[in-house]
Amino acid sequence: MAVPGDIGSFTVWDYLVFAFMLLISAVIGIYYAFAGGGQKTSKDFLMGGRSMTAVPVALSLTASFMSAVTVLGTPAEVYRFGAMFSIFAITYTFVVVISSEVYLPVFYRLGITSTYEYLELRFNKFVRLIGTIMFIIQTILYTGIVIYAPALALNQVTGFHLWGAVVATGVVCTFYCTLGGLKAVVWTDVFQVGIMVAGFSSVIIRAVVVQGGIEPILNDSYYGDRLNFWDFNPSPLQRHSFWTIIIGGTFTWTGIYGVNQSQVQRYIACKSRFHAKMSLYVNLVGLWAILSCAVLSGLAMYSVYKDCDPWTAKFVSAPDQLMPYLALDILRDYPGLPGLFVACAYSGTLSTVSSSINALAAVTVEDLVKPYFKSLSETKLSWISKGTSFLYGAVCIGMAGLASLMGGLLQAALSIFGMIGGPLLGLFSLGIFFPFVNSLGALVGLLVGFTISLWVGIGAQLYPPLPISSLPKYLSVEGCNFTTIDSNWTLTTALPSVTETILEAQVGERPELADNWYSLSYLYFSTIGTIITIIIGIIASLLSGGLKQNINRDFLLTCQDFDYLKVLLPSSWGKYKEKEKVEGLNWKIRDSDPYPDKGTDNPAFNHMELYSTEHNEKANGINP
Repeated sequence: MAVPGDIGSFTVWDYLVFAFMLLISAVIGIYYAFAGGGQKTSKDFLMGGRSMTAVPVALSLTASFMSAVTVLGTPAEVYRFGAMFSIFAITYTFVVVISSEVYLPVFYRLGITSTYEYLELRFNKFVRLIGTIMFIIQTILYTGIVIYAPALALNQVTGFHLWGAVVATGVVCTFYCTLGGLKAVVWTDVFQVGIMVAGFSSVIIRAVVVQGGIEPILNDSYYGDRLNFWDFNPSPLQRHSFWTIIIGGTFTWTGIYGVNQSQVQRYIACKSRFHAKMSLYVNLVGLWAILSCAVLSGLAMYSVYKDCDPWTAKFVSAPDQLMPYLALDILRDYPGLPGLFVACAYSGTLSTVSSSINALAAVTVEDLVKPYFKSLSETKLSWISKGTSFLYGAVCIGMAGLASLMGGLLQAALSIFGMIGGPLLGLFSLGIFFPFVNSLGALVGLLVGFTISLWVGIGAQLYPPLPISSLPKYLSVEGCNFTTIDSNWTLTTALPSVTETILEAQVGERPELADNWYSLSYLYFSTIGTIITIIIGIIASLLSGGLKQNINRDFLLTCQDFDYLKVLLPSSWGKYKEKEKVEGLNWKIRDSDPYPDKGTDNPAFNHMELYSTEHNEKANGINP
């Protein structure tokens, strides 16, 4: 192994591997632009004709999760702070179960395209509009980070111009999103998840060979205090502990998988509710596999660089560059493999950004265009959908510039989801769980929850937590070539000296809130937003006569959604079901796509009315 700092550069084979990934992604977009007669309607473009099956959707969900933020941020997190991040495996399990059993049944039953349609059905148009605008802001900010992340990888390992990479990412995503719609997004994700797994595997396998097996890697990690899986410190100020990851992580990721349009849009595009649920559970296996790859990569990185930290030694300028640095360092003797890793990071970006662009187009057409331009034909709506995809692609490229100012990629991404996603999760939860919550209560709860989340989130950016809440593990430069290191640099350090200097300067000027309220773990941003939204929403509704309203049962999570669990329920369940049948209240769960094209303003209401009438007639002995 050469001394870090001399890692070579890209070869022709690396560029060919990278170009091959881009070419196949573009070809898939072109294919679905014309396959089956093309994208004739907005439903074809945005929802894939509601004919998707579980496995490709599951792989698509997995690929979107495995963005460049994961590829670059998680291994660096494990390298610096240890393997506690692996506790997210438990969190992902809770998230998938909650999403599939609580939120999916309601969205799927209504046959909606945008999750924010639900907000109008349950509350009113204004609540829907506010929710839509918050989602658009959240997604554009997040997508900017995701575009910026692989540009770092390219810039670090190839010297390719940083903003040239940013533009290239946005252009490729926009191209196949605009041409092929949701089907192109899903099937490019299927291809890209294979590239991502191959890229991760190449780094892990080569590191194992270089270090002489998996045992030395684990041994180095153990003695370097990187196998710190369990930390039950209950303090909410600690950045990562068992409780912050389980509680805060569950709220954060439920906001993504349970109600975020980018994820929900794909699994409600499945041809049956069974396929929709299976896509989430198969996706869970993918999440575990991704997390395992990322954690192993971080531990392997520590084993390789335990005596010479490239960040401390200034061979890289940011922790997010550590993973591509390792890839080029240990794979440089194998032409094409460094290119495979960069294609891995780039594939993560393509999958996530394409999903975001498609979701942004969906909410814009469904929530901002169709309700106000009711005379537009499906053909025109299809063209508008493609136009908005193109527009959002350009906007996301521009917003990538903000990502360079937001610090660590992983924490910045999850902070955005916490500050905005938390209150939105609380808003949907108010509608689904509490039948007495009215539109006024929902709006007040959302605004208060968002204000509090924004307060703590912005405060945390202005006054970062002191190092004691998130001290990196011991990092050494004793094995480095010291002629390449600044003579003023210390041999061992836990934080970059520049960061320490800034933090020391801030101690004397920090307000009282900075060391408690602003120092909360970033994973609790979503938890705070969700809980405050729910509490304020309930109180405001009760004070404004919410108990007097009569809510359609299809807008709520009901016992019918758990019908498949009846073998575990008491015998009174059967009597309850029979009573409902007689009263004509047994709303049928949609197991295929009978979404009626009635040309009306609110097809979801027609959809429910159709089933309601059918069951009332059956209850009265009429054969419809």
